[in-house]
This record gives sequence, C-alpha cells and structure tokens, in this order.
Amino acid sequence: MGDNPAMTTDNAGATVYVALLRGINVGGHGKVSMADLRQAVESTGCTDVSTYIQSGNVVLTSARAEAALRAALEHAIADRLGVHPTVMVRSADEIAAVVAATPYPDAAEGTVHVAFLHEPPTPEPTTPRGGTEGEELTVLGREIYLHLPGGIGRSKLMVEVGKRCKAPMTVRNWRTVTKLRAMTGPARG
Repeated sequence: MGDNPAMTTDNAGATVYVALLRGINVGGHGKVSMADLRQAVESTGCTDVSTYIQSGNVVLTSARAEAALRAALEHAIADRLGVHPTVMVRSADEIAAVVAATPYPDAAEGTVHVAFLHEPPTPEPTTPRGGTEGEELTVLGREIYLHLPGGIGRSKLMVEVGKRCKAPMTVRNWRTVTKLRAMTGPARG
C-alpha cells in the first residue's frame, strides 16, 4: 500500500500524498487554521503542501513511506497546533483508484461519501435490513463507499457503520474526493 514503489512520484522520487485529518474544525472543536496546518506539515520536511477547505485535507509531497509519514504528521500537528487528529494517508494513485472504483457512478454527487480507514474494516460492515431508506454501502479495501440519498446528517446507515466499525475513520463527500484527485495531478506509475 503506502510502501509501493510504483506509486505516483514527483521528479525527485518523492511520492505525492493526500493526508485526511479526522476531527479538526468539526462542530467548533479542534479548530486549526489552514495556514498553521500547512506550516506544521512543512515542518516534517514535506513539500508542495496545499490544503482544500477547512476540514483537514492536505496534498503534499514526501519521500517517507505511508506509516512513517502518518506518524510524523500526527506528531507535528499535535506538537505545533495542540490538537490530536487521526491522519489517514493515501498516495495520489490510491486516490485515483478510489475515484475510479466508485460503485455508485450514476448517483448524485451529494449522495456519495467515502470513509477512509488505516486498514480494511473488520468485521466488515454491511447494510442492515430495513430502515435505511435506500442507503447502501460497499467496502473496497481500506475504503467504505456510502450512498446516502437522504444525506449524511440523517443517515441511519452512517450511525450503523460507526457502531460496527471500531477502527478510526474519516469521511469525505464525493466532491471533496474528486477535488483531491484533481489536486494530485494525473496518475503516473
């Protein structure tokens, strides 16, 4: 996964990554300015750092492998900003694969969300019988795709996924996922 040498890299051999922070700027908690976040990320030696919206989406370039990068980012953010988010890291190629693999290509953009995890979920969550009002989920590797026609805020399925999946996760809407894909450039490899 994160240590795959075929991942998208820049000209210097460093990998282009997306870091997804869980638990910042949500409901008034874990407030972090994006300028401060960029500085904290740069303090780890990352380059080409940019952020997208206020919810903790960072595109960066690093020579580190995924696990080492995740640890460095979590430490630097806690040290410099005083918040302790969980950070999910994906290479540019992995983000491209997430977009390409969508099981809901014909769904309205606002109804699709992706939950990112460190590892594939165990036990794998499933759509409960009844009561989900057309909601559905698909697990593909370390991602859980959610089709939520009524929105995420009132989703019974999202509550069930949270209960059944004990591993840390962070959820992004489809617009954010595709924007991050665009920000990482064309997939190479």
